[in-house]
Amino acid sequence: MISTFKNNKLALIGAALGAAILASSVNVTAQEKAQSLDQLLNLVKRGQVAERREHAKREAEFKQAKNRQAALLSQAKQTRTNEEARSVQLEKAFEENELAVAAKQEQLKERLGSLTELFGHITSASGDLRANMETSLVSAQYPGREEFLDGLVEKMSGNDKLPSIAEIERLWFELQREATESGKVVKFTTDVSKPNGDTAPTEVVRVGSFNIVSSDGQYLKYSQGSLEELARQPAQYNGLAEDLANASSGLNAFGVDPTGPSGGSYLSALIDSPTLVERWHQGKIVGYIITAVGAFALLIAIWRLIVLSAVGAKVNSQLKSGSPNKNNPLGRVLAVQEENPGVDAETLELKLNEAILKEQPALENSLTLLKIIAAVAPLLGLLGTVTGMILTFQAITIFGAGDPKAMAGGISSALVTTVLGLCVAIPTLLLHTVVNGRSKKIMHILEEQSAGLVAKQEEAHG
Repeated sequence: MISTFKNNKLALIGAALGAAILASSVNVTAQEKAQSLDQLLNLVKRGQVAERREHAKREAEFKQAKNRQAALLSQAKQTRTNEEARSVQLEKAFEENELAVAAKQEQLKERLGSLTELFGHITSASGDLRANMETSLVSAQYPGREEFLDGLVEKMSGNDKLPSIAEIERLWFELQREATESGKVVKFTTDVSKPNGDTAPTEVVRVGSFNIVSSDGQYLKYSQGSLEELARQPAQYNGLAEDLANASSGLNAFGVDPTGPSGGSYLSALIDSPTLVERWHQGKIVGYIITAVGAFALLIAIWRLIVLSAVGAKVNSQLKSGSPNKNNPLGRVLAVQEENPGVDAETLELKLNEAILKEQPALENSLTLLKIIAAVAPLLGLLGTVTGMILTFQAITIFGAGDPKAMAGGISSALVTTVLGLCVAIPTLLLHTVVNGRSKKIMHILEEQSAGLVAKQEEAHG
């Protein structure tokens, strides 16, 4: 009984081991279940056989991969050997070619001889002419000349090509044509761009290599291979340009800018210079006020000159008349004597002085106002200048002083009000002097005649 129990226990242990081996096999499915110890033993055997087959298959695959790697390695080594041999051959060929090139260059240098210097001058002349043609007005009439020079310069820059006789003759021809055309005044038709962007064929007149104008007298500039009408024209020369454009022969006056072919710096300076009206507008509000004050002072001065001239004419007429006429200051002063015939000389003098004092305000009317305007106008100009300078320095603080031209333009605009103030003050002061002189002249006549009446009165009572 005990032995049977031991046998059963051993059987159970064997069954457990077999189940563990069976579970580790990959080829035995989970659906197969052992019903007895014999079946369990068969399953374990089948699992061992499947594992051995799989291992054998893997070993075969590893051997095949190893053989392929060995073949690839052998092929790579053979390729490296071939390329190393080829590299040696190429290096040898390169060294031989270097020696051949050096020999050819030396041979070329020997055969060129003095022509080397000639070709150097040709290259230099071609480059200079190419740079001139980019801005030359002659290119507006003969476009495409730069392409030939580009090819020639590129060809001369290399060491393997030489210019042909035809190319050298063409270079000489272009040099000669540029010099000849710079002394001609010719008319031709080409495309011209308007300031609004429109382009149309236009008849133009080229004055050498200095200026080019359209048939309606508008100055043009040559830029990047095209002609453009200047957005702002030099008004003082447009009439001369139109006369030249419409002339067929003879001598004609014309405003030539000798400083450059593409418009010229002098012409640009004239165009950029503001006119008097533009300068006046730069004064802004203070400038407008100064102008209004100056116009007011001018009107007052003209009015007072007209009035005093008329009064002076009446006073001169009264001097020639024997009886006083009250339509003028002298007549009203002389009438005082007739109105007071029996008074003494002292009383008459007082009454005449009173009459003269009554006439003085009318004769000196607005003189004080003219003097005030003459004094205030420069102060207004100084106010505008200071205000403009403050704005200019504020702009410098924000944007910096990197552009001296812009800074100078702001200062120039600020000084416009000072100029306006002086332009108002100086004429106003002169007009005040003239008007005051007319008034003083009449007052002098009144005082002179009054003194004469007092003298006669004293002689009569003496």
